[in-house]
Amino acid sequence: MFETRRSMTLLAIGLNHKTAPVALREKVAFGPDSLPRALAELPGLPGTSEAVVLSTCNRTEIYCQSDDSEVVRKWLANFHALPDAELSPHLYIHQGDDAISHLLRVACGLDSMVLGEPQILGQLKQAYSQARQAGTVSQLLDKLFQHGFKVAKEVRTKTEIGASAVSVAFAAVSLAKHIFPALDDTQVLLIGAGETIELVATHLKEQGVDKLMVANRTLARAEDLATKVNARAMTLEALPDNLHEADIVIGSTASPLPIIGKGMVERALKKRRHKPMFFVDLAVPRDIESEVGELNDAFLYSVDDLQQIIDENRAKREAAAQDAEVMVLEQVAAFINWIKSLSAVDHIRDYRNQADAIRQDLLQKAQAQLQAGGDPTLIMERLASQLTNRLIHAPTKALSEAGSQGDLQRLDAIAGVLGLSAREKA
Repeated sequence: MFETRRSMTLLAIGLNHKTAPVALREKVAFGPDSLPRALAELPGLPGTSEAVVLSTCNRTEIYCQSDDSEVVRKWLANFHALPDAELSPHLYIHQGDDAISHLLRVACGLDSMVLGEPQILGQLKQAYSQARQAGTVSQLLDKLFQHGFKVAKEVRTKTEIGASAVSVAFAAVSLAKHIFPALDDTQVLLIGAGETIELVATHLKEQGVDKLMVANRTLARAEDLATKVNARAMTLEALPDNLHEADIVIGSTASPLPIIGKGMVERALKKRRHKPMFFVDLAVPRDIESEVGELNDAFLYSVDDLQQIIDENRAKREAAAQDAEVMVLEQVAAFINWIKSLSAVDHIRDYRNQADAIRQDLLQKAQAQLQAGGDPTLIMERLASQLTNRLIHAPTKALSEAGSQGDLQRLDAIAGVLGLSAREKA
């Protein structure tokens, strides 16, 4: 496990959907009001510096430099006024290279509830940005998060981990993309205003769909969602008069009875002059009568149809995840190598400062001699000679010691560093 030059270890501590129930995750979440205070307190903990806080509905994680994970763990419990015994059993603590691996896996969606989901990368970028604004990100975390963003992009480019739909909302939109060559030319009617429909609307907006209608039992709920996605709101009673405008209809309500029947669709198709309509019913019980699928110009898919697609796609993602895990391992090693390279930074700076001090000393003496009327040629020759001797003194001494001790390996190493050609051994 690596340690930084300040003897501080990279630490990732938190909980997620795998380790804690939603009731506990809600208690440990950092909201907009509490996050600034958390970022202000974390770097001031004993033995701790730098901090990024990631808080989503599925996870809360703290990334920081710290030589004492117990301090951070107890701070987390105290911050949220939770008994340590309630929180600790649900926490995971990753240090050093394990912390690097964890962040990269999170960024790539390998640790998500939905394997390969892309939203977590945006959430990580937001957490990093908030920490930067708070001034709690320095060299190590800045490099780590930038590395994580790069690896996530590479994984998505080189594998199929995010290409296949594994949620009903995403599957519905993906299926529509196969039916219509350009979704941005279509008008979509969403029936319902719950979480699933809101997620469908988000996916549609990402695909360039601008013409959206939202129908719901209560107009206020429809208007709330319509405001978020720039759609037109209506009640369910308005459906018969507006259904013909929709190329795509996606329903997900809790209605015990179908909302759209075969007769309503027949009338809509007649108004459309039998221009085809695409229906996706995500509700259980159904929002759309199954008989709608019998109409020539209506294409109806149920949640069961989508589940088959999802199962096939999940298998594809799991195969892609294996390739992604290999890439993550390689990139963890690359980051550790960068960490190790930092140990040379101090030596390089010290060596440069030493050389510069020698230069300044000899230059000042030469300038004083010139001002005293000394011969410029002799002074310049003496300056060059003294500078050369002072700069080569330590390497010359090291070469002599290695030679006198018969340490040919060290001798060759020093010669290589000095850029000298290897000499043939007697």
